[in-house]
Formats: sequence, C-alpha cells, structure tokens
Amino acid sequence: MLRIVVAALASLTMSVAMADARPLGQPPATIADTLAQRMQPCTACHGKEGRPTQLGFFPRIAGKPAGYLYNQLDNFRSGRRAYPTMTYFVEQMSDDYLHEIADYFASLDLPYAPPQTTDAPRDEIARGEALVRHGDAAHGIPACAQCHGAAMTGVLPAIPGLLGLPRGYLVEQFGAWRTGQRKALAPDCMARVATMLTPEDITAVAT
Repeated sequence: MLRIVVAALASLTMSVAMADARPLGQPPATIADTLAQRMQPCTACHGKEGRPTQLGFFPRIAGKPAGYLYNQLDNFRSGRRAYPTMTYFVEQMSDDYLHEIADYFASLDLPYAPPQTTDAPRDEIARGEALVRHGDAAHGIPACAQCHGAAMTGVLPAIPGLLGLPRGYLVEQFGAWRTGQRKALAPDCMARVATMLTPEDITAVAT
C-alpha cells in the first residue's frame, strides 16, 4: 500500500516539475486557476477525470453521487475514515470547498472501463453474484443491489456505485468496516453487513 501511495505522489511531483521546466531567464508560464487544474492531486491517484488508473487499487470517483463524495471527504477530514494521504489533502478544507470537489466529480458522466478479468472458480463467482443480486436471507444478508441499484451504479442522493471498483479496494474496505477502521454516520449499514459476511463471501463479492 505504501508503495502505491509513494508511486502516485512521485508521479504528481514529476508532473509538476516537468510543467515548471523552462529556459533560464524565461518567466514561468501562467497556469489557469480552474477547478480541473486544482483537482490534479485527486486525479494523480484516482486517474484522469476520476477514473481508475493502472495501479489497480484506487476507486473510481467520476459520476459518484455528490452527496456520497462529500460525505466521504468529510469522513476523511473528521477521522471516520483512515487514510493518511486523503486526510492530509482535506483536513484544512472548508465545507464549501468539499462540496465543490464533490459536485465536480459527480458531474463527470463517463463510460465504465471493461470489468477486470478473473480466474476465480465458478462456484466462487456464482456465490458472489448471488450475494450481489439476492443476498442471503438465511443469514440476514441483504443484496448489494437492494441499496446500490440493480445496475450497481449507485442511487441518489448518497449511495455509491460499485461497478468498476478494483477487487483489492473492495476487499480492503470490507476489512476496514469489519475492524472499525472505517465508519459512517448512523445508520452505519455497511459496518453491520460487513460483519455478517465471511472472508470467503467478501472475496466472492469482490470477484
């Protein structure tokens, strides 16, 4: 994980350095103060226009509901979610600026990348699809689609889409809910659901 963060920050630093490269004596170029330009620290990890990068971990944020994106930024700022890089970026930001960031990425209605390929066993894939579409009534587990939508693209105003999220990211988030490292304002539905799932269930759903 640390290597992923270091690689992303190194990429951002290199981009800034290259942008500033100029012959001696030449005045620096004027950079337009646009919201897209100010979002470059976000897209260094989350990809151009908020779509995932080849690093294969960071989640898609383009097109997510603005309410959800704002809530997550606020969670990082308040400590309900723990990820040092995100906390560093947002800890001094105002509510208005967090809303501005959320609205910007929510407005990006972009095509989804093809799903990741998998060599998981058929029974694992079938279990994951059953949990996503129908849940497991015998164990009180609701279907993912019940809240996140039949197409898994989210529901307004604040439920995120799961389509296109990297498997590693999904598994880590379930783990964070199970251990209390990730929290949400009440009702914290995902914390309850995550504790109902077995490690095998989590792997199947992420697949």
